Amino acid sequence: MEYLKFEDMNLSREALKAISDMGFEEATPIQSQSISIIMSGRDVIGQSQTGTGKTAAFGIPLLEKLDQYDKRLQAAILCPTRELAIQISEEFRKLLKYRENIKVLPIYGGQPIDRQILALKKGAQVIIGTPGRVMDHMSRRTLKMEHVKFVVLDEADEMLDMGFREDIETILDKIPGERQTMLFSATMPKEILDLTERYQKNPAHVMVIHKELTVPSIDQVYFEVKEKVKLDALCRLIDMENPGLSLVFCNTKKLVDELVEQMQGRGYFAEGLHGDLKQSQRDLVMKKFRNRTLEILVATDVAARGIDVDDIDIVFNYDLPQDEEYYIHRIGRTGRAGKSGRAFTFVVGKEIYKLREIMKLTKAKIFRRKLPSLGDIEEVKTRVFVDKIKEIIDEGHLIKYVNIVESMITEDYSALDIAAALMKHNLYDADAEEIDFEAEPVPRYENRFGKPGRKYQEDDERGMTRLFINIGKKEKVKPNDIVGALAGETGIPGRAIGHIDIFEEFTFVDVPREYTKDIIIGMKNKKIKGKKINIERAKQR
Repeated sequence: MEYLKFEDMNLSREALKAISDMGFEEATPIQSQSISIIMSGRDVIGQSQTGTGKTAAFGIPLLEKLDQYDKRLQAAILCPTRELAIQISEEFRKLLKYRENIKVLPIYGGQPIDRQILALKKGAQVIIGTPGRVMDHMSRRTLKMEHVKFVVLDEADEMLDMGFREDIETILDKIPGERQTMLFSATMPKEILDLTERYQKNPAHVMVIHKELTVPSIDQVYFEVKEKVKLDALCRLIDMENPGLSLVFCNTKKLVDELVEQMQGRGYFAEGLHGDLKQSQRDLVMKKFRNRTLEILVATDVAARGIDVDDIDIVFNYDLPQDEEYYIHRIGRTGRAGKSGRAFTFVVGKEIYKLREIMKLTKAKIFRRKLPSLGDIEEVKTRVFVDKIKEIIDEGHLIKYVNIVESMITEDYSALDIAAALMKHNLYDADAEEIDFEAEPVPRYENRFGKPGRKYQEDDERGMTRLFINIGKKEKVKPNDIVGALAGETGIPGRAIGHIDIFEEFTFVDVPREYTKDIIIGMKNKKIKGKKINIERAKQR
């Protein structure tokens, strides 16, 4: 079906601004079909799975239709669980970012009722609650339904399965008949149809039917992680798998920008693609990606539609997609032209249920895998390094270096010790720390090799030197500008550069100690963003 832009839905400036701040570029199928119908005043029956964006499908038009000057209760939303009530209220508050006159209150069991009574006395135009607790407040007369104009039954089939049918009917009977009633449900059993027939007037049916698609040539796996360690997990996998080209999907423009900045700060060649970029900027990013001067492309679903690259090695679902069909479109970017592809998905907490819906839709097996350990990565790095050494030996032309080794042997160093020392110098990472992906992480900075970025006083202990550069946010400097300048002018590998802190008028960057002198000399009289820069060792705090 056609995906509509929110700008084409005749929404208020305040609503569009809030939606933009949330980072969404276009409506999901359920939103595309529902919003205009609800705005017109018709009752709606929406059939759609969890995780398809249905909260915004009824939330956006409902909040648009509220009278912000009427402080009485105008809308009641019923849902099966306290978790869903909290989730809906949080999304409503984001949608109301620029309309402070409308108050939303979740009411559910398990929370002290006295606190809810006090909040209701202060006034709320929208309540979001579980049927049992709503019934409790109605019996106490702390919740008055006489002026309710809008009713939503969310996950109606779930509420019926939990035995709330009588409560729902009692609540609906107390609400004036001149109202707009919206019902959303994943399935439509007879009990649901009985409710719609009794409590709705000429409802419009909105149904999102998923195409059953399979992508057999793609190896699909998922990783269960905490939200706060997603970045560490992504970097760990890229280091382990070493893909030529990888595509990382985020749900919002804001997250694309944040993730790109964080990855550039760790020395990865990553850039973003989303709807806010000018066409010339998008063309430039895509040119780099096709030419492989850009390794990692971070994109939203909308921006990625124009991507036509056949040799993408891995697609990462940094966020699970809002709509299940997006998953198919995303992973279809790899495994093209008869090649096999890989799709890696991050799953946080209860998103595992959403992933199961995706498996059901795609009829695909998505296997759980554990994230690689530092030991796994060291093993890969060692294998690659040894293969490179063998290649260099086979090529020959080593006389100059043989002479150096022979001179060291005369100083009582064995050839074996010299070779082992060189291996250690290139591979050993004494300060690397294992990340506990299952537990809440301790905030820290890391470079691409997993080295924790400590405070400046400890920099020398991990073989890094902190440098000061007299350019910052004022000149619109970004991490990739720093990495590009240092790597381009001095030959330091971009991935060896550590943490970058950009302030208003200056920047700190951690670099391996052995490159410090070369960087300071090599960057003398050089420019970044058109400004002649001065670079020196940062002074002790």
